[in-house]
Amino acid sequence: MTELELKYGCNPNQKPSRIFMRDGGALPITVLNGKPGYINFLDAFNSWQLVRELKGATGLPAAASFKHVSPAGAAVGLPLSEVDRKIYFVEPDAELSPIACAYIRARGADRLCSYGDWAALSDPCDAAAAQYLKAEVSDGVIAPGYTPEALEILKTKKKGTYNIVQIDPDFVPDPVEYKDVFGVTFQQGRNEFRIDGALLDNIVTQNKTLPEQAKIDMIVSLITLKYTQSNSVCYVKDGQAIGVGAGQQSRIHCTRLAGTKADNWWLRQHPYVLDLPFVDGIRRPDRDNAIDCYLSDEESEWLLADGSWQNTFKVCPPVLTAAAKKEWIAQKLTGVTLGSDAFFPFGDNVERARRSGVQYIVQPGGSIRDDHVIMTADKYHMTMCFTGMRLFHH
Repeated sequence: MTELELKYGCNPNQKPSRIFMRDGGALPITVLNGKPGYINFLDAFNSWQLVRELKGATGLPAAASFKHVSPAGAAVGLPLSEVDRKIYFVEPDAELSPIACAYIRARGADRLCSYGDWAALSDPCDAAAAQYLKAEVSDGVIAPGYTPEALEILKTKKKGTYNIVQIDPDFVPDPVEYKDVFGVTFQQGRNEFRIDGALLDNIVTQNKTLPEQAKIDMIVSLITLKYTQSNSVCYVKDGQAIGVGAGQQSRIHCTRLAGTKADNWWLRQHPYVLDLPFVDGIRRPDRDNAIDCYLSDEESEWLLADGSWQNTFKVCPPVLTAAAKKEWIAQKLTGVTLGSDAFFPFGDNVERARRSGVQYIVQPGGSIRDDHVIMTADKYHMTMCFTGMRLFHH
């Protein structure tokens, strides 16, 4: 197949629309089910690059959950804890493969934003991953292969219209990229910069401690940032992105946005949230929305006032106060890694990161205020690496 006609572009009025190879060669993908659209393929190709590189750098199966050409989450396939299974709605006795764990953790970074996502898997999709995907609201998946059982499961999703794309894992793209904007063609070399452990040797803080898990987390953050719309920062813990701030004009706003997401990820593990008395039969998206409202200082008052909780909870749950949330985060959320796609211009980013348990920071460096940023990190005994390489993505 040399080209694939699409229903329309980003919006229904943008026609004609297609994907094709400039050199007339065959497309590196096969559509096994459904009819993916323009934005679906943008998500598919960006997310595939992310998981392919993440597996190559860590040696672990990797997955991503994409929305509007940025990852809502990304993770490597480490086992789930009992708490993980509960907050990600996995049955306690469900048998999970490493690639299933990778996707569950990737989607779990920000379940609210992952609603209607595009999933990417570094390894062939098996029945365990397919079964979890089937129960989630998702637009499609890209992987290098599918087991027969996985295909059978996924083809029943969305009344048989779920988008399933298989990509050739050996495909190597042209080293030069082109993009048209307002009738003008842009050309650039592909970003083939290699991200691995050797990039983390320049530790600029007084604290030089960098455990192996923190190195993996730094790699996860940097590769995630490489395929996130800039400006962007990424909080990571135990091989899982827990907060991604994408496409903000100010870096401190990225840090705040992603920090709030990281806080909410951790608050989902608070005993009050784990014990929320949901009514029987409530769907996963409704549970996610209710938890988000419950954790919001503004929305929780609306949710719990005047009997509004009755459609969601069997009994009115206790209020998780702002003070209690702050205490839970401050005392329990530790060992977090923060990556940035460009240098921190001020120490305020480090100050905000500290409030979400950040102990390790990786960023390019190169600001005229690097000394102030390093001094701020030293104040909190953090470990910070300078990579010397910016990772803007547009």
